[in-house]
Amino acid sequence: MAANGFDQIFPLGEKNDAFAQYFIGQSYLAPLAPGSVPVSNVSFEPGCRNNWHIHHGTAGGGDQVLLCTAGSGWYQAEGEDPVSMEPGTVVRVLAGTKHWHGAKADSWFSHLAFITPGENVSNEWLEPVTEKAYGELPKNGANA
Repeated sequence: MAANGFDQIFPLGEKNDAFAQYFIGQSYLAPLAPGSVPVSNVSFEPGCRNNWHIHHGTAGGGDQVLLCTAGSGWYQAEGEDPVSMEPGTVVRVLAGTKHWHGAKADSWFSHLAFITPGENVSNEWLEPVTEKAYGELPKNGANA
């Protein structure tokens, strides 16, 4: 078992200090594959989540793909119900979609993340997910 008690198949990585201003709580980043489609393992301590954000791109670029590999987390697009992510859950976030993702309050969470290549690919960080909105997410049951 890992020192933090969270077992996963990919490395935890280093504290994600470069992007800490866009997260509530502690996240970790482990780059796995460089190149035109870099892939990273992103891990979140319980309760950690990133701010609302939008990936931009043209010519097929800017979609984000999230593949949950360990733990339990949330993905939510603006105006939509939150999606519970468990190992094996895959979410494709189309470019231009305002969204956030992160761990459930009582669980670590890891996902692989990559952005489809294209033109004018960028990321726009927005406001944090409020404590009130996060606190209203299901705590148990089929949707937690």
